[in-house]
Amino acid sequence: MKKYISIAILFFLGLGTTFAQRSDERYDKEKLEAARVAFITTRLDLRPEQAEKFWPIYNVFDETRDKILKEMSELGRVKDIKLSEAEAKARIGKKFELQRKLIADEEKFVKDLSSVLTYNQIIQLNGLSREFARHIYQRHKREDSKN
Repeated sequence: MKKYISIAILFFLGLGTTFAQRSDERYDKEKLEAARVAFITTRLDLRPEQAEKFWPIYNVFDETRDKILKEMSELGRVKDIKLSEAEAKARIGKKFELQRKLIADEEKFVKDLSSVLTYNQIIQLNGLSREFARHIYQRHKREDSKN
């Protein structure tokens, strides 16, 4: 098991240096995704058999959540658009409906994950995506200040 963790850490560190070498300010999505997988796998201390079951569940949930959040964001954008009261009310109703769906999806996600992870691991997972984004941002910020 320590062998897998060591490999994941080395992989993650190797990818981190790759990200530091930017070309045209765009990042390779595949490399970023691989780094995120390594980061979360390492932080949750997933065993290979856990990771094999965890990632399909997580990916489906993450994709669904992203779609809902994007839809909610679009509902809130009305800068230069004049809405009637009925249209505004309908948008607010749709937003609440999407929020309820998010909660229902998360409850199902936790239920599905509980057969793979401990509840402590599930709680740790809650902030790991933000922590990963913060880690990548800080790493790039340090690299930018060196250049």
